[in-house]
Amino acid sequence: MSAPRASMAEIEARLRAALNPSSLSVRDDSAQHAGHAGAREGGHYTVEITSERFTGLHRVARHRLVYDSLSELMQRGIHALAIQARAPGEP
Repeated sequence: MSAPRASMAEIEARLRAALNPSSLSVRDDSAQHAGHAGAREGGHYTVEITSERFTGLHRVARHRLVYDSLSELMQRGIHALAIQARAPGEP
């Protein structure tokens, strides 16, 4: 039995509430992973986010903030998460 997938709206709402991004894009890549054993455990998503909260933080700390914001969804609806986290003004 497959786990319920997190919705892109849920992911976006949690990231907006926690990180107040100036730019946010959430993409559901689950269809590209159909048949993959882990796909039954939740969805595959890509997040591109720009937030002042990332200023001065290294990549791991930025990713940790994203994962912390989505911790409940990581347990019940996200199997894989690709993250591009930038501070304003970064390419």
